[in-house]
Amino acid sequence: MLTVLSPSKNLDFKTKLTTRKRSEPTFNDRTTELISHLQQLSAGNLAELMNISDDLADLNYNRYQNWTAPNGKRRPAILSFRGDVYLGLRAESFGERDLTAAQRRLRILSGLYGVLRPLDAIQPYRLEMGTDLPNSHGTDLYAYWNDEIADSLNSELANHRSPVLVNAASNEYLSDGLVRKINYRVVHCKFLERHREDYRFMSYFGKRARGLLARFVVLNRVDNPSRLREFNAEGYYYSRERSTRDTVVFLRDHRPEANSG
Repeated sequence: MLTVLSPSKNLDFKTKLTTRKRSEPTFNDRTTELISHLQQLSAGNLAELMNISDDLADLNYNRYQNWTAPNGKRRPAILSFRGDVYLGLRAESFGERDLTAAQRRLRILSGLYGVLRPLDAIQPYRLEMGTDLPNSHGTDLYAYWNDEIADSLNSELANHRSPVLVNAASNEYLSDGLVRKINYRVVHCKFLERHREDYRFMSYFGKRARGLLARFVVLNRVDNPSRLREFNAEGYYYSRERSTRDTVVFLRDHRPEANSG
């Protein structure tokens, strides 16, 4: 069983690392090819392409112009992303054995790196999967990555006792087109918050919950999707009534207090 996550725009390359472990991204050559495309763009081009501010465009322009992969300033992916998902995952609290467990069980999909293992060493970047960046395989990053990502995940799942892909990523990253290329069962996870007389998805809480689920998978060494029903962090509980064979739904009636830890 593999659980896939999205990356985040927010990065942390300053906090002291909690491990010396690291691995090399699988698709460094393809990443370098994308960098060569990005290096041909001005900061203004990047601002328009990524729909970002001039300051962010300048930051990323400088990142790409000074790209030195694989020898630049790098750190493990799981300790580099700091968005809502990763605030729920809290990988900085993992021990060495937990990181080894994460390396086996988690994958992060990326517009620049394709597929990342948690300990794969990355440089600071910004490139969302939905970006319309013309390249050698088509007009966008889905054309560039989908076959490679699918082949990689299929190859890994073939060696798992329970060959199931657990989707804790956003639709931008695990798109319908990519799901159709996966040769094995895909289980989607949904997290809904109590709202008046029903439940609904709320972006911030849903993203954090994806990280909480990934943390549960790692710390409990979960290798079978049936065990996902045991997930109950921060008030979430499995809803048998709303779940189906390929969609696991978790509900939450009350959110914990902000200072509850």
